[in-house]
Amino acid sequence: MANTMLALTTRHLIKNVITKTAVTQSAAMSGTGGSFTKKLIGKREIVGFGWNGEPSYGDRTDFPFPAIRWKEPNADILALREKEKGDWKNLSIEEKKALYRASFRQTFAEMKAPTGEWKYSIGVTLLFCAVSLWCFFGMKAFVYPPLPESFKQDHREAQARRMIDLHVNPVQGISSKWDYEKDDWKK
Repeated sequence: MANTMLALTTRHLIKNVITKTAVTQSAAMSGTGGSFTKKLIGKREIVGFGWNGEPSYGDRTDFPFPAIRWKEPNADILALREKEKGDWKNLSIEEKKALYRASFRQTFAEMKAPTGEWKYSIGVTLLFCAVSLWCFFGMKAFVYPPLPESFKQDHREAQARRMIDLHVNPVQGISSKWDYEKDDWKK
């Protein structure tokens, strides 16, 4: 019993210190005595330090403890908060969910759910690929001149035959692979 009371008292003191520290820091940062912070968060309760020390809300899986609650308290939420101070067995599942949704916007499953953002990325990538192909073929057709006659197959064969007849690079090149007695490639 004494341990439970000590734990509750300690928890209450830590919560108060953290809340006062967060309000003091935000008031000091804003320079307006806390009015700037109050305008941003409205009537929402500051419940912790937050991930960056400012009283702001953000759903994060790496730091699941936002500095303020998600919703501003209304009569229903305040009644549920009074009821939660008692035995939690008296709360229904819907009431527990309502309490959770008053403090948090999303569950972990909702935060980790796929968003479909990959579809947008692939779509933009394919769009750029299509545009680049259109540019390539458009430039090939209208900007660059046609290939010279020397790129045709019969012209390349004639050039190779001329190199063989002139004995070009006879040690390791094309002429070294030609059998001049049989007039054919060496096997």
